[in-house]
Amino acid sequence: MPADTASPVIEFMDVSYRVDGTQVLSGLSLQVARGETLVLLGRSGSGKTTTLKLVNRLVTPTSGEIRVEGVSNAQTDVIRLRRRIGYVIQDVGLFPHFTVERNIGLVPKIEGWADERIRARIQELMQLVGLAPELALRYPRQLSGGQRQRVGVARALAADPEILLMDEPFGALDPLTRDELQREFLALQVRLHKTVVFVTHDLREALRLGTRIALMEAGKLVTVLAPQEFLKSSDPWASAYVRAFGNGPEPSGNRGTS
Repeated sequence: MPADTASPVIEFMDVSYRVDGTQVLSGLSLQVARGETLVLLGRSGSGKTTTLKLVNRLVTPTSGEIRVEGVSNAQTDVIRLRRRIGYVIQDVGLFPHFTVERNIGLVPKIEGWADERIRARIQELMQLVGLAPELALRYPRQLSGGQRQRVGVARALAADPEILLMDEPFGALDPLTRDELQREFLALQVRLHKTVVFVTHDLREALRLGTRIALMEAGKLVTVLAPQEFLKSSDPWASAYVRAFGNGPEPSGNRGTS
């Protein structure tokens, strides 16, 4: 039965994570609504990437529960779970010996799609993310950083997942390319309405892309606020972030929302 559209797509329920005696996350309770872009914002070591990896079970919690579409992800086959969730990372993680089209079509191929359907999906996605058709037969080493990142986004979208996990996806790019891809992400989200969890340490990026911002510090959730609320927050951690970045840009008004 389909999940209620009013219910959270992702839910963290008192989740903690410890590794080698170090407490990485403590008592995390957080919900991600359908169609929103929830930004996990924080400094290095704050626990934001670990939180992201808990969703698709790249790591498993020491205690607590994560639910995806109302079902505990611990009770879901991990392979099926990961194929339902798009995953984009900073260094893209493309297979260097695969062409662009093979990288994008990987999950549909594994899922047993017909070749004609895969070809059509690849063409559709390349157009969607702004990749010229002639790039389909190139290898990752033959692409610019921005092009590789676009391929990574296309691959994550290939099987049309409801959920996208994005871990500092634009962080390694030059400022102009980063700005361009942020704009393209906003346009894609308006069109596709995916449920996105987006990790960044950059307040400007969080304000621009997020429906809500979840600020993390030392493995704990500090606050969850809409971008305009974050700028005006009296919370000392949020205020410190705002001061460190000036006042940041005005939050974008054309992001996708639920």
